[in-house]
Amino acid sequence: MIKIIDKQLLDDVSVKAKDSPRLRMNFNFHQSLDEKCHRFLNAVEPGTEVPIHKHPTKDETFVILRGKVRVTTHNDDGSIIDDIILCPEEGRYGVNIPKGVWHKLECIEENSVIFECKEGPFVEHEVDGILNVEKK
Repeated sequence: MIKIIDKQLLDDVSVKAKDSPRLRMNFNFHQSLDEKCHRFLNAVEPGTEVPIHKHPTKDETFVILRGKVRVTTHNDDGSIIDDIILCPEEGRYGVNIPKGVWHKLECIEENSVIFECKEGPFVEHEVDGILNVEKK
């Protein structure tokens, strides 16, 4: 059975994100964390900040469906390489982040929803998967 990605689905996931302590909520299209390809909606609210991290063996793609999010890429010391605001109204729809690149996502507008795709299976970040830098 197909799943239609429409306003109602985005609204439903956004409501759940607002009620979540992390201010974000996934809606998975993959059936298992062991699947080879993970495809999901990620509804995020202001205050959501995914810490600087990297996936040593997996590329990751973000496509914004609505709202506005900031995606930054970083050097090993935490300094910013790229700072991109994804916003469909401004014509910036997504980014592909190659494996091994430090990156961070931050929501800057209510009811933002991105579509994410990356290789599975899901693996918890290892100690070196999250960059430990002090905010300057």
